[in-house]
Amino acid sequence: MKYINNKLSIEKINFQKIANKFETPFYSYSYSKLKENINNFKNSFKSFSPLICFAVKSNTNLNIIKEIKKLGLGADVVSQGELMMALKAGINPNKIVFSGVGKTSNEISFAIEKKILLINAESLSEVKEINRIAKFKNRKVNIGVRLNPDTDAKTLIQISTGKKENKFGVNKSILYEIINYCNNSNNINLKCLSVHIGSQILDYKPYEKMLKTVSQILSKTDHSFEYIDLGGGMGITYSNKNKKLNYKKYNTAILRFLKIHKVKIIFEPGRSIIGNTGTLVTKIIYIKESGKKDFIILDAAMNDLMRPALYGAFHKTLPVIKSYKISKKIYEFVGPICESTDKFITLKRFQKLKEKDLIAICDVGAYGMSLSSNYNLRPKLLELLIKGSKIIVIRKRQNYKELI
Repeated sequence: MKYINNKLSIEKINFQKIANKFETPFYSYSYSKLKENINNFKNSFKSFSPLICFAVKSNTNLNIIKEIKKLGLGADVVSQGELMMALKAGINPNKIVFSGVGKTSNEISFAIEKKILLINAESLSEVKEINRIAKFKNRKVNIGVRLNPDTDAKTLIQISTGKKENKFGVNKSILYEIINYCNNSNNINLKCLSVHIGSQILDYKPYEKMLKTVSQILSKTDHSFEYIDLGGGMGITYSNKNKKLNYKKYNTAILRFLKIHKVKIIFEPGRSIIGNTGTLVTKIIYIKESGKKDFIILDAAMNDLMRPALYGAFHKTLPVIKSYKISKKIYEFVGPICESTDKFITLKRFQKLKEKDLIAICDVGAYGMSLSSNYNLRPKLLELLIKGSKIIVIRKRQNYKELI
């Protein structure tokens, strides 16, 4: 995105023009940014050509997943619905990994029927359930087991997943027990050791620590793993204060690991692929004065973008039409939902605004629409994919008849 003649534009078209054609609020995604992110990710790790499985939970739009599939990625899924979506998008089952701590028997059965690459189990109980179902179906199923490496990802506590107090994965002793169980089973083939320590990680050092832990465990067991699934979690720069993750140093750490352990690497990126492609465009309904602060009441709400209310997440917020008049008031950007947490950001020294002005909330491609809801019986938003000067509707706005 950039300003052209003081109008904020995505690829070759400005948001004002899009808003004139479609009602606000809406999500828009840049195809060129999506393609650039995927190519950059591939190039960062081309020395060992990993299997890259897009984390579908970050963005579940069928048309987005189809584009991601065309660009060569597989899928990481965490529910039967996401698995069905990945398959509908045309992703090869042999490039799909099924993660998650609470897969039901029906979900496991469905995944076995679809012959996906791996079911990544997260407990001994789950491994036993996979074995039971595989035995009933007279199948041999490829699985992974997720290790909890007790590694602090130095990220938000709400999105940390690799510490011993988190619900994810198993500890070392349970891992060895699972290895022994699988070695004595005729229906399970333990092919993968999986780790995922959190999300929005901007420092390569937790990954280095994670790799050392995995290396130590591999050295203590004689089980031969074909894959090491390193998860995802690579962060993006939501603000100027964020530093970029050093992919070069992470790549170097993995190459050191691969000199010792002859395995194939799987990644499960989501945010780093789709996060900075998306923008939520919203209109000011009212401006309500309140002492030194003005409430900027938008037509978008926390049900449309949950991250600020859920995590206290920061999203860069920009005017669609740029002016150079700065307000002396503090602006608090809020939605119309009946909750005090329905606010996006509070800013000083923002440009002077008026009712019906358009606002762009940036970097919402990941966990924006996928976390949205119908709270207060508000319809789900329109989604658009922008390719140059072409606007493609990739999800129609939900209407009240469908909703009620």
